[in-house]
Order: sequence, then structure tokens, then C-alpha cells
Amino acid sequence: MKNVLFIASEAVPFIKTGGLADVVGSLPKYFNKDEYDVRVMIPKYTCIPWEYRQQMVYKTHFYIDLAWRSQYVGVFELEYNGVMFYFIDNEFYFGGPKPYSWIHEDIEKFAFFSKAALSAVPVLGFKPDIIHCHDWQTGLIPVYLKERFSQGDFYQGIKSIMTIHNLKFQGVWDLKKVKDITGLPDYYFTPDKLEAYKDANYLKGGIVYADKITTVSSTYAEEIKTPFYGENLDGLMNARANSLSGIVNGIDYETYNPETDDYITAKYNQITFRKEKWKNKVALQKELGLTEDKGKFMIGIVSRLTDQKGLDLIAYVMDQICTEDVQLVVLGTGEEKYENMFRHYDWKYGDRVSANIFYSEPMSHKIYAGCDAFLMPSLFEPCGLSQLMSLRYGTVPIVRETGGLKDTVQPYNEFEGTGTGFSFANYNAHEMLGIINYAKDVYYNRKREWNKIVDRAMLADFSWDNSARKYEDLYNSMY
Repeated sequence: MKNVLFIASEAVPFIKTGGLADVVGSLPKYFNKDEYDVRVMIPKYTCIPWEYRQQMVYKTHFYIDLAWRSQYVGVFELEYNGVMFYFIDNEFYFGGPKPYSWIHEDIEKFAFFSKAALSAVPVLGFKPDIIHCHDWQTGLIPVYLKERFSQGDFYQGIKSIMTIHNLKFQGVWDLKKVKDITGLPDYYFTPDKLEAYKDANYLKGGIVYADKITTVSSTYAEEIKTPFYGENLDGLMNARANSLSGIVNGIDYETYNPETDDYITAKYNQITFRKEKWKNKVALQKELGLTEDKGKFMIGIVSRLTDQKGLDLIAYVMDQICTEDVQLVVLGTGEEKYENMFRHYDWKYGDRVSANIFYSEPMSHKIYAGCDAFLMPSLFEPCGLSQLMSLRYGTVPIVRETGGLKDTVQPYNEFEGTGTGFSFANYNAHEMLGIINYAKDVYYNRKREWNKIVDRAMLADFSWDNSARKYEDLYNSMY
């Protein structure tokens, strides 16, 4: 039996700000329970919903030194969906209405969390063979494991993995302050360890000291070795290339299932979509005040509205996208310029553009089920989950060939009759527009071909089962 402890800053269903929470909360239940005991540890934020907080069982508490103070550490546990979750309690650090705040506060908060998490492991009655860390918030754990915790007998032989969900976020702060907060000796703050460009960098520490490094798609694992995608760490990623691998994320096929989804008007599957799927489109048109026409080509976007997502390309050719034979439905929040851009086109083309500048889980499902195509022209995309959801719902993805998008969407080839979506290579607005128009042409003029693309998309398997098998192989390779 291999024991694995995931340590992260968020996990569904307790707390979620992004895809990280989906991975940490969903993946553990898909491991083979006969061979792997996978448990999860996150902070006990006061903003976790009360229905979960009241079920947590107090286990123990103790004190640790952080900077110049002695700090309380409470340990709680809760079994959810057959997986044991542990929660580190300290209201000074984990109070407040949301999990993250200003970076200087988060730097101290997650130094505390890393130290507290490692200190709590011996009292769990569960000794991990592998500690699997996620993103910069847990970057100090592999460092501490090699430093102060390496003396204790209990910690001998524990291996660590660092998973990078998005290299853009690294946990960077003033070197001297980080030295004070973490209590790590000067030895650790050199350019080959935690120091980067005169600051301290948590993620870099994790990458240097972890036994293995993974990221969330094999293309992204290659991309981050280059200066364009490497976020100033490409040299380090090349130095650690032998320990680096990419494993694509999955989605929860129970939650995202057009056969059982209660958020959508007409349920359907890979056999019945030709007869049923359009009903979701008409219901969505009705709800959003668009022209009701089951034959109209409808494109969906569900996204954070930021530069990373390629929205400047869309802004550049928005008038050409919104021609009379297209409807566009947008859901999400983000940068003001993009929110206002979509609002403007909603006002300009009220019968065919609907800008929903908020986030709603039910509305996202209606868009995945109701649209014909799903647009995702990202500048970079470590994995991406929206394209996996759209494949699952038979909504054909139109993506840029980067990161996880390249790994999960097979471009349509009309000569071989293959492919599950449409893609373009260069970060160029007119190249994107060309591929949108190509997809539209197939939709309107070669409907049987279009339906075959939908058919193949719905047969693709990006459930967590696949990912879990690959993580099992990785864990096995470490012993």
C-alpha cells in the first residue's frame, strides 16, 4: 500500500477559486483503493461553508515557531466521498472572506501553512510515502522537508512531488523578509535555490527541492522550458527536465454528464444528440433574449476575462465574428476592458450577442450543452478544463494549439475524417477568424461531417480515471 498526502491551498467542495481546487478535490477518489491511500490537507479557512465546517472533527493541536512568534496549529478531519481530508486551523492566518489576500500576507500565511502541515503529519496516524504539493503556496514544503524535518526519524524516506498548475504564479517576495518569516538559513537563499532576481521565490524552492515535478499537460511541460512560456524559470525547468513530466487533468464525468445534468433543458448522449441537443440551444436563446432559431451557429465562451485567454484576439475581430449567421454567448468576469467590450457588442448586436458578466455554474452548463462550438484562443493554457467540458457535451471546441488545448483537442482533418475540434497555431486574430469561418462552413454546408465531429468529441475520454492511472505510474516510479 502506498500512502500519498496531497497538500494544497484549495480543494472542492470546500474552497475553490480555480482549476487547482478541482484537481485536488476530485482526483484522489479515482485512485485504486487497494494500492493507494490518498488523503488531502488544506487550510481550515473561515470562509469554507458552514455545512462542511460543522462536520469537521477536532483531532489535536500544538504550537510551532514562525518568525518570532509561537503559533497555534489545530488539526481537524472530515471524510468526504470516501477520501480523508485534513484541515489546518489558525484563524489569525485563515480568517477573512476569501482564501487569498495581498501577496505579502499570503507569503507569511503559506510559510505558516507549509510548516504547520509538515509538523502535523506525525499526529495524523498516517505516514505518507509521498507528499504531493500543488502550486507556489506549498513550494516551501519540499524545502522544509530537506531542511529542518530531515533530522526527525519520522520523515526519513518521504518523497515529494511538486505539481505546477500555472507557472505564472510563483509566490515572489522580498528576500530578507522571507528569510525572517521562514527561518531558513542563508544557505537556502542563493540563485541555485530560493533566490530569483534578488527576491525569494516559493515555487522555485519547490521545483529545486522536490523529487519529481509535474505539470498539467505534456505540451505545457515542453513549453515551460522555453523563454516565452517559462516565466523566467525556463533555465531551471531545463535543468530539471529529467524529473519533469506532464499529466493532463480530467473532469468529473458524474458532474459533467449531458445524460443526467439537471441544469439543462433536454438530456442527451452520444447516440441521441442529433435529436435532442438543439432543444438546449433554443431554451438558451429564449432565456437570453436572442433570436430563437435552432439552425443558427452558436459559439460559447466561458472564461476568466483576462489577457491569458486570448480575448485581445477576439476584440480585434469582434465585428467580423458577429456576422448575421452567428450567435455568441459569453459568461465570465475579469478585466474591465474585456467586460466592457462584450457589454458593448451585446448592446450593438442585441439579437445575437449575449454578455453575461458574472459567474454561474448552472449557466455554464447551459452554454456547454446549448452551443454548437466553444471558443478558447488562449495565449497559454497549462491544461484548460472548459474544452474538456465542451467535448463531453458535444460542443465542438475551437482552440489555439498551446498547452493542454493542443493535447486534448484533435484538429479536424476533412481528408481523413478525423478530429474532435478545430485549432489554429499562431497567436493571430485573422488566423483565429479563418478557423472560426471554416468551422461555420462545415456546420452550415456539411452537416453530416459536423455531426461526426460531435460524435468523436463525445467519445473522447478525459475522465479522472485516465489521469489517476498516470499518477499511479509516477508514484510507482519513485520507489
